[in-house]
Amino acid sequence: HPIGHVGEPDDIAYGVLYLASDEAKFVTGAELVIDGGYTAQ
Repeated sequence: HPIGHVGEPDDIAYGVLYLASDEAKFVTGAELVIDGGYTAQ
């Protein structure tokens, strides 16, 4: 595991909460990769 631990459901939930929040109101058509760094290897 690149970041040292297995992901938990909360890790995905925080990303979903961000995309559903007003903080992401200017985000369109983007991918939010939540994989603990696997794709960055």
